[in-house]
Amino acid sequence: MTLYLRFVSAAFACTLLFSCHGPAGSTAAGPADSPAAAATTPKPVRLITLDPGHFHAALVQKSMYADIDSVVSVYAPAGPDVQSHLDKINAYNTRPKDPTHWVEHVYTGPDYLQKMIADKAGNTVILAGNNREKTTYIIQSLQAGFNVLGDKPMVIDDSAFGLLRQAFDTAAAHRHILYDIMTERYEITSILQRELAALPAVYGTQEKGSPAHPGIVASSVHRWYKYVSGNALTRPAWFFDVSQQGEGIVDVMTHLVDLVQWAAFPDQTLDYTKDIRVDGARHWTTDLPLSQFKTITKLDTFPDFLKNELPSTAATTSRPQDTILKVYANGEIDYRLKGVYVRTTATWTYKAPTGADDTYASAMRGSKASLLIVQDSAQQYHSTLYIEPVSKDPSYERTLTTGFAALQAKYPGIALKKEGTRWEVVIPDSYKEGHEAHFARVTEKFLEYVKNNDMPAWEVPNMIAKYYTTTKGLALARKHP
Repeated sequence: MTLYLRFVSAAFACTLLFSCHGPAGSTAAGPADSPAAAATTPKPVRLITLDPGHFHAALVQKSMYADIDSVVSVYAPAGPDVQSHLDKINAYNTRPKDPTHWVEHVYTGPDYLQKMIADKAGNTVILAGNNREKTTYIIQSLQAGFNVLGDKPMVIDDSAFGLLRQAFDTAAAHRHILYDIMTERYEITSILQRELAALPAVYGTQEKGSPAHPGIVASSVHRWYKYVSGNALTRPAWFFDVSQQGEGIVDVMTHLVDLVQWAAFPDQTLDYTKDIRVDGARHWTTDLPLSQFKTITKLDTFPDFLKNELPSTAATTSRPQDTILKVYANGEIDYRLKGVYVRTTATWTYKAPTGADDTYASAMRGSKASLLIVQDSAQQYHSTLYIEPVSKDPSYERTLTTGFAALQAKYPGIALKKEGTRWEVVIPDSYKEGHEAHFARVTEKFLEYVKNNDMPAWEVPNMIAKYYTTTKGLALARKHP
């Protein structure tokens, strides 16, 4: 029997549309059901959430938007993934400060994808979940006439890369927007690094570097155990199956490759067939003991689909609590981007040190200065941007001060602080929004593109270039472990 519900938080109940036998607590709506809300002018964008299994799907709805209707249609298989999504939406609707007022219409039949296409209950699909079918979801959504805002990664191996290219062609043919959620472009230290790299007097020209000493290096460390919107995150078991989630080298690595392209070659169109050469890559596992797996997933045992990733002795061990899952969560890619040697590294650990969360580091080497983003214990795990001049010529300080003045006009309140031979860029807290707030920024940018149908010409080819880099890197890593 299918499930098709309309959730109303005012009564914490469901209104039957087809059949209603969902779990208690699946309430996820609010004041939008009031007569005043019903009388408002319909908004131009109506969201559909397809198979939400990742918390990023909910973070898109942590805020309300002027152009998005408050009624959202959800199509998904029944189970804990969609329930977790609805619980998060309900938490946003019922929070004391600045509550949202989403109304979720939910369909959980086994034919959820076909039902979504047939219903056409909205015009824009949000995709953030199990990545095994994501590329297929993307192209079928576009073929059905929807815009698509997709969480990274859009593709998790090179066998589906051609399908992703076809998806972009389909979007262009139908004049729809296909866009991925690149939240890290809205981190202020990355923004200012990009701005400084565009100042020849301050940065000089981009150093090409060498295989041993790349011109650009970017790395990140992510955590399996983390807090989202104030609550400890429960991850689905499939998150640790690389055939469903994807390896780290094609998942988090997407952000790193994107930031390199965006900062080093701003607003420039990249051709992956000419501008990128992947020279090498490697991947390795992070150990996840059963005890930690239980904490993260709330499951007592590893499901059967993860058994291939367990040691061969796991089935016969007398101490199952010692069983360790080996997850290919980590990867590194060495490549050349328009002749510049680049190294990107993505790793995962179980839990962050006290005071830390996910961290990011970057080094861009120019002929006059290096631009460093550091987020270590010395910075109390706060992302910090440094300018490190190549020369000890005292005249550089005057040049830097003059060039920096233009940025201060654009970003009032930023300042320079001398630290030995380098300068820290002091950034007011008002610019430090945090990762979760960046989802609203991305969504607003996407809405702008949808409304005006004017996404910059470089975005699509650069998304293709990005996913070529990650999937080619994975293929090389698996070929040469």
